[in-house]
Amino acid sequence: MAKHGKSRKSDNSADEPKVNPAEMAMLSSGELSPNGDKFAAQIRSQYEITDTPTEKRETQEPEFINRELSWLEFNRRVLHEAADSRTPLLERVKFLEIFTSNLDEFFMKRVGSLRRQISANIVSHTVDGLTAFEQLLAIREATLPMLREQAEIFAKQIRPELAVNNIYLMEWPDLNAGQRDAAHRFFRANIFPVLTPLAVDPGHPFPFISNLSDSLGVILSHPNHDERLFARIKVPETLPRCIRLGTADTAGKFVFVRVLDVVKANLQELFPGMTVVDVMPFRLTRNADVERGDDDDTEDLLELVEEELRARRFAKVVRLEHGSNPNPWILKFLMQELGLNEFDVYEVPGEMDYGDLRPISDLSIPKLRFEPWTPVVPPTVADDDSDIFSLIRAGDMLLHHPYESFNQSVQRFVEAAATDPKVLAIKMTVYRTGDDSPFIHTLIRAAEARKQVVCLVELKARFDEERNILLAQSLEKAGVHVVYGMVGFKTHTKTTLVVRQDPDGIRCYAHIGTGNYNVSTAKLYTDLGLLTCNPAITEDLVELFHFLTGRSLKKDYRKLLIAPVTMKTRFLELIEREIEAGQKGLPARIVAKMNALADSDIVRALYRASDAGVEIDLIVRGVCTLRPGIPKLSERIRVISVIGRFLEHSRIFYFQNSGKDPLDGEFYIGSADLMYRNLEARVEAVVPIEDRVLREKLWAILQIMLQDKRQAWVMKSDGSYTQLQPDDDAKQVGTHQTLMEIARPKTPMRLTAPTPSPATSPTQPK
Repeated sequence: MAKHGKSRKSDNSADEPKVNPAEMAMLSSGELSPNGDKFAAQIRSQYEITDTPTEKRETQEPEFINRELSWLEFNRRVLHEAADSRTPLLERVKFLEIFTSNLDEFFMKRVGSLRRQISANIVSHTVDGLTAFEQLLAIREATLPMLREQAEIFAKQIRPELAVNNIYLMEWPDLNAGQRDAAHRFFRANIFPVLTPLAVDPGHPFPFISNLSDSLGVILSHPNHDERLFARIKVPETLPRCIRLGTADTAGKFVFVRVLDVVKANLQELFPGMTVVDVMPFRLTRNADVERGDDDDTEDLLELVEEELRARRFAKVVRLEHGSNPNPWILKFLMQELGLNEFDVYEVPGEMDYGDLRPISDLSIPKLRFEPWTPVVPPTVADDDSDIFSLIRAGDMLLHHPYESFNQSVQRFVEAAATDPKVLAIKMTVYRTGDDSPFIHTLIRAAEARKQVVCLVELKARFDEERNILLAQSLEKAGVHVVYGMVGFKTHTKTTLVVRQDPDGIRCYAHIGTGNYNVSTAKLYTDLGLLTCNPAITEDLVELFHFLTGRSLKKDYRKLLIAPVTMKTRFLELIEREIEAGQKGLPARIVAKMNALADSDIVRALYRASDAGVEIDLIVRGVCTLRPGIPKLSERIRVISVIGRFLEHSRIFYFQNSGKDPLDGEFYIGSADLMYRNLEARVEAVVPIEDRVLREKLWAILQIMLQDKRQAWVMKSDGSYTQLQPDDDAKQVGTHQTLMEIARPKTPMRLTAPTPSPATSPTQPK
């Protein structure tokens, strides 16, 4: 350490880095390739990595795409929405925010996991043949250009268009005297009192810096000493990141300034008598992959998760972000204190956190936003005075959110169960739920009404652990039987079971869905849910809850596909059945919609199906490790991704089963993606859809997506994507707008266009 004083020892295990300022600046900006021999050798030496380069391995399987790089390609598609002039202006700002938020989570979870593997000296290869270190290099090389692209989109496209619409994000030097005075008054009244400058000197160790917080690193000098001193200022989360200036000359305009800029401009008031030499904004990302193994003492799962939350707060830093033209002294100081090297440093040429632009993107200017959408009440539950249990007995209901109202269907179902005196028991799984969730209050009321209420709360739902702990404790205090998930498995099912004393005996009612019981995300995510009282399904659900709460070892179910017990085996059997049909020349087709496809056994089975003549269409929003369109391997497999105003979250699985009419095939919906963690390390539930009318609804949804030429992206065999372009203006309407129009009562949920044959499927790139 330099003579500025002792500091707390680095919270990362890496040795203090040897920094070349010129190379560091080139590397953080992407000018120096991280795959260069010199750089790779340096990082290998610092990490003490001795694994074999990829090209010398015989284990590499070129038919697989790397999972991490596939995810980055997904985020590239999200970024494109910000660049697309067809997207309303303020929504484009939101997509910049989403891109940043996605990338933050990726570094916390995926990069954090890779860094942990390296720290533990675990040398293993992914199915595509890469080690953790090689994946980190590839991630960096893919990320830096996207950060530059994001900055360019904002600076050259969005920001000028905001100005055209009288929305301005001002730099401090560009403010006039009146605006600066207004900003200074806001600083003194609202910012200055809550700031806590933390200096580093012999009496003040290097401060703890929280995850993803906006910070300023400051170089100070004492009037009587030559040495440099370091101080850190955190902008508290309680403050907005941009403030709107209201002055006489801003009438009719929206003029914003960054809080970081306001603090920078008024630093001298925080350090009276000292000289502020320089200042550098920065942001840290900490590892969120700190779960302890299940072979630890897990007698108290709640205590274990609370320990993991504490560990995450102080976890190792995996990324240091800074803006353009960083101060080399501050950057080197931070790297030394945090135990980072050049590889961990990222220059962000634009905004460090585009989430800071939320006050702009939230502006209520209708012409700059998507058309407002209010979910439609499904006709089957349109009568508020009708008994929802009678409606379910009249026939299964397939719900499609956010096109159809979640509140008037699923929420109504649970609320009716809580107040109906004939209901004996309610059992529900909770993975993610919003703040102040109405479901929690409803379950508490049901328990207070002396119904038997069981709620399985998954404490290990990543980034929702603290919220889930609090709601679990609230439920317990009200007398709800709370189960804290299962040791070794996350419970990801979206299921509710209601046991009711009907006039003809006890009957069970169920909701099985693809999305969380969250009224907020139900307006933003596309999800499907089934309301049913079919005994073959509800009896399975009773058995599933016995498995979740009583540790039943049941291995077979009549209708439901349950992970980790039967689901993967059954999916492989269904694929094999299509293979046999294809080999016999019978109709054979698979259509599957999901968030991610990354299970190697499933991918290999799909390759075999393609080789056997099965036509396969995959609608995969995010990660896809399968390579489509490779001759003699996957030439009959097409993969598309649909990106737009709603986040595609529903899972649909279709197998033709030799039927000439598509509706004679088998349809399933549920909570699981086709990934190892979903099929073998989580509790998931997938339910068959057997009613022909409901199958028609699912088939229409799939075909609308497969025919989309506005929001759909086609995956190439190298893992890259090309956005389909409509050949005329009439086809500028994409999946989401089409389904919104169909949901409106005047239009039946039925395709009028013929189903495309596999040979002319619009998912094929031109």
